[in-house]
Amino acid sequence: MEIIENTVEFHLNTKTAAAIGKFDGVHIGHRRLLEEILNRKEQGLASCVFTFDPAPAVLFGYSDGRELTTRAEKRLLFKRMGVDIFIEFPLNGETAAMLPEVFVRDVLAGEMHVRFLAAGHDLSFGNGGRGNAALLKKLAPEFGFAVETIDKICLEGEEVSSTLVRRYVEAGHMEAVEKLLGEPYLVAGKVVRGNRIGRTLGFPTVNIEPPPNKLLPPCGVYFSRVRYKGKLYRAITNVGYKPTVTDRHRMGVESYLYDFQEDIYGQDIEVYLCSFRRPEQHFADVEALRKQLQADIAAGRN
Repeated sequence: MEIIENTVEFHLNTKTAAAIGKFDGVHIGHRRLLEEILNRKEQGLASCVFTFDPAPAVLFGYSDGRELTTRAEKRLLFKRMGVDIFIEFPLNGETAAMLPEVFVRDVLAGEMHVRFLAAGHDLSFGNGGRGNAALLKKLAPEFGFAVETIDKICLEGEEVSSTLVRRYVEAGHMEAVEKLLGEPYLVAGKVVRGNRIGRTLGFPTVNIEPPPNKLLPPCGVYFSRVRYKGKLYRAITNVGYKPTVTDRHRMGVESYLYDFQEDIYGQDIEVYLCSFRRPEQHFADVEALRKQLQADIAAGRN
């Protein structure tokens, strides 16, 4: 997958089917949008995902910047889906002030050679957010591309949105999150050295430290899956600060993988949080912690 970042000066050498959006969470509504552009590969169009970086809500101070899906995670997911080109278009005072008509002419038609564009009905872009799906449809014939607007997906009476996913993640309702995303909630990262307490207790773990802007569910223990080098392992994961064995105030994601003994320090892994087991807690001593870990691991195995 070709990645274009940190520049407004680019030029694609192929005709594209493009999708525009924030894609935070990459939920089933987003996946419906992406299916549209991926299907156009049969027509000889390269699939292209276009996002603004940072998101407009972050630039204008409407968001705290915490993301359901980090930049690295989006890259991983889009590549796995088969997206050909991923554009992270710099959003700043100058580019945010671009007239929507100029954006369509210079960026979509001029630089990206868009021939098909998929967007949600709530899309906004350009100066003051005046660009929308209606404007795209109005301008499309002039610049030689087709536009398809994708309706919101409803699930159990609620519109699927990043806001809804965020609400369930913050509440720790991971089964509901999985329904909205089409897969369990992802936390990806590189394995770092921990304090190796788990190893001394007989339960070796792998640790990742997500970036501060990654939205994590409530601190606690979760039944999970971990993907390493393309293979999925059953796991049990602690999200939080490990209060019994450390006084560090940095969130970590620590996973015990069933039937796995490799030392994979420095390797990339993907942790998928499937369901909540129990809250994080402080134990009187390490032995009490060990007994609880035994119970957690036995529950996950069963």
